Amino acid sequence: MALRTLSAKNAGALDQELMSAGAFSIDQLMELAGLSVSQAVYKLQPISRGNRILVACGPGNNGGDGLVAARHLWHYGYKPTMYYPKQSKNELYQRLAKQLKDLNIPFTEDFDAALKQSDHVVDAIFGFSFSGEVREPFPKVIKALRDTKIPVLAVDAPSSWNIEDGPPDSGPGKGFHPDALISLTAPKPLVKWFKGRHFVGGR
Repeated sequence: MALRTLSAKNAGALDQELMSAGAFSIDQLMELAGLSVSQAVYKLQPISRGNRILVACGPGNNGGDGLVAARHLWHYGYKPTMYYPKQSKNELYQRLAKQLKDLNIPFTEDFDAALKQSDHVVDAIFGFSFSGEVREPFPKVIKALRDTKIPVLAVDAPSSWNIEDGPPDSGPGKGFHPDALISLTAPKPLVKWFKGRHFVGGR
């Protein structure tokens, strides 16, 4: 049976429906998504094989999922480090970041140095609403994710991939194929091009 997928437009519409007719709050949806991400990390990277998790967060909802995941990972016994260079002014994201700071989870601005000291990476930079150019400071980060030997879990989409058309033909994400992907709510059309381990979560 072919895998059923959800376009970016329909994924956005589903979120809106869940928050209106479904009576869910954005906080609840993000908590479920981030919890699913943390559970995927737990399966991919048992603590006994290394507990240092680098979580790279973008400025939007994908980054928010990463912030939530890091809190759960800390409670499981991992040692997350946050790379969150474009911190949102949105009150929800500010609360999520404060929750991490209250646990003394470190925030770094040096992605390359943090990557060298990590056992696993969560790519929570860009999600299903990404389109257009990769803006600073993320091109070099996505190149580093592409080139690293450290396993990478992408959240909803490998950052820089086109949601409908998959991996880019040029730019920093060309050749970026993370080891694992967790699709949130439902897989997006880009999974046709994804060859690694695939999880579905956040439902």
